[in-house]
Amino acid sequence: MPDSLVIETLRSVLAASTPLVFAGIGETLTEKAGIINLSLDGSILLAAMAGFAVSFVSGSVALGILFAMLVGAAVAFLVAYGSIALRQDQVAVGFVLTLLCADLSSFVGNPYVRKPGPSVPHMAIPGLVDLPVVGTILFDQNILVYLSYLTILASALWLSRTRPGLDLRAIGERPEAAFSRGVDVNRLRYLYAIVGGSLVGLAGATYSLSVKLGWSHRHTAGMGWIALAIVIFGGWGPLRVALGAYLFGALKSLGSILQPVFPRVPTQVFQAAPFALMIVALLLVSEDLSERLIEFLPPRLRRVLAPALRGSPPMALGKPFEP
Repeated sequence: MPDSLVIETLRSVLAASTPLVFAGIGETLTEKAGIINLSLDGSILLAAMAGFAVSFVSGSVALGILFAMLVGAAVAFLVAYGSIALRQDQVAVGFVLTLLCADLSSFVGNPYVRKPGPSVPHMAIPGLVDLPVVGTILFDQNILVYLSYLTILASALWLSRTRPGLDLRAIGERPEAAFSRGVDVNRLRYLYAIVGGSLVGLAGATYSLSVKLGWSHRHTAGMGWIALAIVIFGGWGPLRVALGAYLFGALKSLGSILQPVFPRVPTQVFQAAPFALMIVALLLVSEDLSERLIEFLPPRLRRVLAPALRGSPPMALGKPFEP
């Protein structure tokens, strides 16, 4: 494969993976707080429709992105409210909202199906784009891709290097201990559900305004479930979640590259392969299997790979807290 094709492929992988980065990190923050938001698939669909519709009507991409983030935040708030205030099962509430949001996106978005509309403009960063190899890959993108870089870095530093990040981890692991130290557990759970939901909404807008331009019925169907799987694959850590998003994007790009090489293989095989490979990846990082794999690794390799293979959900995930 020529070097220019490799660079262009990597550049497209970063761009195409950006929505999954936003959705994965948004769900990571929400689950770190102890809330499971299973509405992602429907929420991304509704946000994608809302972002495109508002941009189409107003002519402002920024307004469309903001509205999509508000939609994602509102759906996530409903999940948190159902759990905290109404004491309902988070999984059930999230699943119902997934179905509701998906149908609502098709109903409300019907006037905007397959209509040309605005998109996020390309914006290369002067100076950085001229760097050898990495300049074209990393800095010849649009502002949403650059924002995803900042989201990865900021969330990783927030969780590992700040006192509020410690409080976030505490309310997801041991909310009783956090409450005894004066942390308002449920207030923070609302806050991080809304923040995470807004990132999920941003993922929807990124699809319809940057990656898969326009709007159509079931425009992003399945991507929310992939984002949930990537959170598990990433062991609830922002850096690994981002890596999982880029891995899925690379697998999808690889399928499009291999399809003309193997013309006799049905196209459905290449379309379904990334999803099947993500299931294999999830099995590899499951707690039981990963511990068995670690035992067979040489000592030096074990020290390097063990932290990457281990990953467990927050202990209080999905459990309501009563002060």
